[in-house]
Amino acid sequence: MERSALVDTISLLTTLDQNYLPQLQVLLTSLSLNNPGESICLYLLHSGIPEQRLAAVYRQCQALGYAAVPLRVDDGLFAHAPTTRQYPKEMYYRLLAPLLLPDQVRRVLYLDPDTLVINPIRPLWERELNGNLFGAAAHTGKTELANSVNQLRLGTERDYYNSGVLLMDLEAGRREIRPQALFRYVEEHRKELLLPDQDMLNALYSQRILPLEDVLWNYDARNYSSYLLRSGGICNLQWVMEHTAILHFCGKAKPWKSKYAHRFGILYRHYIQLTKRAWDIDL
Repeated sequence: MERSALVDTISLLTTLDQNYLPQLQVLLTSLSLNNPGESICLYLLHSGIPEQRLAAVYRQCQALGYAAVPLRVDDGLFAHAPTTRQYPKEMYYRLLAPLLLPDQVRRVLYLDPDTLVINPIRPLWERELNGNLFGAAAHTGKTELANSVNQLRLGTERDYYNSGVLLMDLEAGRREIRPQALFRYVEEHRKELLLPDQDMLNALYSQRILPLEDVLWNYDARNYSSYLLRSGGICNLQWVMEHTAILHFCGKAKPWKSKYAHRFGILYRHYIQLTKRAWDIDL
């Protein structure tokens, strides 16, 4: 995409169920405080969150000057999709976003709701994808062994990319991504899948991914020591607070739960307090 064709409004996408709505509100708080004056349109793909549960998100977006576009996904698209309790239909949503979002949306930045935005994201939004479908980061450091295991498991030669932050060329995706390809892959490999949506991304599209710097755009909040060591001491806490844009709280342990032990948990708790204070909600 030519730089001149990029629109001013940053289109964000998230997919979630109602249990993650509080975390979405914390993410929006962090986004607004660290990206003042940005024009944001939030697209929320879901399978049936009640309107009353979405009301708090609407109010927050309205107060921040953001557009909010919730889109309930038609179950008919998944009539022949392999789904189970372990593999719900929602796992397909982010990769099928080109087909689920309005045609006039040309690119979108997908964020998992368990992320914080702590610096400007416009440099990522304006990144040229150079003909790729996605921009994504592979987590470095402690996960390099897992990288090799995942390459062997999925039969790929490139790094194993994390699907929690994706810059997506929707126009290219509409030409190339087919639901049946995703459904067929899950049907043929369901016994091998560990993180189904992430495995599909890597197995089917790893050759169409522009690598992003994880330390800037998808920082694994568990791995501070690894980032520090690999950078020769450069990526310390001060560096992260000044340069990293997106912190991602990967894994089962989450910073809004008790006994979270990793370094950036206290920062997340700070944004919880800011969100509670501003919007009078229970988190």
